[in-house]
Amino acid sequence: MRFRDLLSDTWHTLVEHKLRTGLTTFGIAWGIVSITLMVAAGEGLREGQKRQMDTLGKDILIVFSGRTSLQAGGMRAGRGLRWKMDDYKFVARESPDCDCVIPEQGRGRLTVKSQFNNATPLITASLPRFAEIRSLAVASGRFYTEQDNAEGRRVAFLGSEVRKQLFADRDPVNQTILINTIPYTVIGVMKAKDQDSSYDGQDVSKVFIPFASIMRDFPEPPPSELNVIDRFLVTPKSLEQHDACKGQIRRALGRLHDFDPTDKEACPIWDTVEDAKAFRQMTDGMKYFLGAVGFTTLFVGGLGVMNVMLVAVRERTREIGIRKALGATSRSILMQFFLEAAFIVFVSGGMGLGIAYGFCFLVNLLPMPPFFAGLLPTWEPSVIAIATLGIVALSSALYPAWSAASIDPIEALRYEAGG
Repeated sequence: MRFRDLLSDTWHTLVEHKLRTGLTTFGIAWGIVSITLMVAAGEGLREGQKRQMDTLGKDILIVFSGRTSLQAGGMRAGRGLRWKMDDYKFVARESPDCDCVIPEQGRGRLTVKSQFNNATPLITASLPRFAEIRSLAVASGRFYTEQDNAEGRRVAFLGSEVRKQLFADRDPVNQTILINTIPYTVIGVMKAKDQDSSYDGQDVSKVFIPFASIMRDFPEPPPSELNVIDRFLVTPKSLEQHDACKGQIRRALGRLHDFDPTDKEACPIWDTVEDAKAFRQMTDGMKYFLGAVGFTTLFVGGLGVMNVMLVAVRERTREIGIRKALGATSRSILMQFFLEAAFIVFVSGGMGLGIAYGFCFLVNLLPMPPFFAGLLPTWEPSVIAIATLGIVALSSALYPAWSAASIDPIEALRYEAGG
């Protein structure tokens, strides 16, 4: 029998058994849709959370001062620590695996006035690389520079919400604001951003000024020392150097402030790299679990195909006997049943992929919550699904086809349906 005739017979057989073909097709298609959508949802959650974490800063360590819990160098445990203004220079020299070490200082309860309104935002100060490290994008104007900091210029960069409160829809760049009666010139405005994590408030609600300016104009009130700061921001040179960088930070600060470098209470570090790793492990686990559920559904669909084809062989035993008596070869019989199963599997698989990708496209047209990037289908599960479909097709088609081809024509002609 020619291959064209085999395809024609296969098509007519499938059309004659519409219900059986439809149910089997639905089972396989549902398996593919399940795999694609569940993996896409896991990927969307992972990417959305990653974007949210990047708004705080990409791969950064926030180094706070704490209280010692271990004795070290004759110093008692329970001693409170505060980092000093110039500590970051020594720490940077002693930490070759760290790319950047900068101080950060914050001041609250300061009144900020424009000629239109007033507010009490948090005033945050650091070095110019702060904008890069903390993902502060510029909407208009500029961020402060090394020269601004070196000269202690009274310049301010406004968060998007502070800008609205102080200037409404007006352009604030080059306008003057008063921070506790001290005039500062607005040099730029930050782009609005969604932020679901922070250690001292939302960036959109802050005013950013140079580090030298805050230390001069707004020193710590007594009884605090004048040169103490709140925290350091640190970035490793690479993810592979992240652990080494963190250890070097603790050792350098331990030498400066006489505490044991293993004392995590003395030097608490918010490690966004570890947070990202932990979340990635969680989402990967969820993605693999959901994918496994989808693949299980797919294999169950394959078993359904096999059972349906075995029933078809049984129902068509007499027909197979007549065809073999008329000269049909076992090879042609095997090929016909194999093609029937393979056709069902691959057509339903293609339908499943089309439905899944179309659904993802439509869902992604809708507005998404900040922590979810939408349904993001990736090529890896699609390739795996197609490969799995091939396995399902072979496993579900070979045995029924072999059974049909092995039927003895004389016994088949004697066969009575239902007997």
